[in-house]
Amino acid sequence: MKQPAPKTVDLASLFSADDILCDAPQGDRDALLGAMLRRLGENHGLTGLAAIHDAVNERAAAGATVIGHGIAIPHARLERLARPYIAVATSRRGVLFDETPARLVFLMLVPKNQPALYLQVLRSLSRLLQDEEAAEGVAAMGSPGEIMRFFERGGLVLPDYVCAADIMADPPVVLKDNDSLKTAIDLFVRLQLSEIPVTDGEDDMVGVVSADALLRVCLPDHLLWMRDLSSIIHFEPFASVLRNEETTWLAEIISGEFASVEADDPAISVAAELTRRRAATCYVLGGRKLIGVITLPRFLDKVMRE
Repeated sequence: MKQPAPKTVDLASLFSADDILCDAPQGDRDALLGAMLRRLGENHGLTGLAAIHDAVNERAAAGATVIGHGIAIPHARLERLARPYIAVATSRRGVLFDETPARLVFLMLVPKNQPALYLQVLRSLSRLLQDEEAAEGVAAMGSPGEIMRFFERGGLVLPDYVCAADIMADPPVVLKDNDSLKTAIDLFVRLQLSEIPVTDGEDDMVGVVSADALLRVCLPDHLLWMRDLSSIIHFEPFASVLRNEETTWLAEIISGEFASVEADDPAISVAAELTRRRAATCYVLGGRKLIGVITLPRFLDKVMRE
């Protein structure tokens, strides 16, 4: 039996002109959030606004609120909500969020049991974020009705699902397969990493090098099986490796086994890949090119907390 196509949800369907503060006079972040919450309370009967305000501030303290080009999305996940609520505010002079002036603010309150919704809204705004002057243009509009019509015409549609690209981060560091063991050791020590991706001369990902692999270079299996290690208590195997670290190439020790997904794969595929491989990091690929990483802590934060 053919499954019905998922229902398309427009971003503009989640709020109305009554939920918009046009050129809000509040210049302070907390004052603006308070005014936006009062608007939602008046329009939708929300209560406990002080506790909701605290929850929004708590979430903001855990991560950036400004997503770029003058757009801020303060938000909170709440137990008692039956559906999402969004208030919108504009400010021509800008209100400071994360020490950055925001001219277009979306306050999102989402049910705690809808973990994908915030990320879906972020992705729907990606088209708006491509225009560096979009927030300033919306802030210049003269009425809530005009702003509402802008979003209704904009065709900003929530995606059907959250994909890997929505939750990935840039790789903190990448090694080349012709880098030396010394380069890898220096990075492991300086950045306190347990694993680093490795690419080739074409920037294709070819594997990973791990701290465990480095230890196995120093302590091969035949040494691990020795019952009496007294003969090497002065780290002789490590000394031998250090003498050759600048002429030992990563191509000799990289592993071609690693967790990976494509950028447009559903985020649930990331969880499956991490679990299947018992990995702590999943690499996001575009073809064979490395375009992002998703660590287990980042996945848990994005899906279960953000």
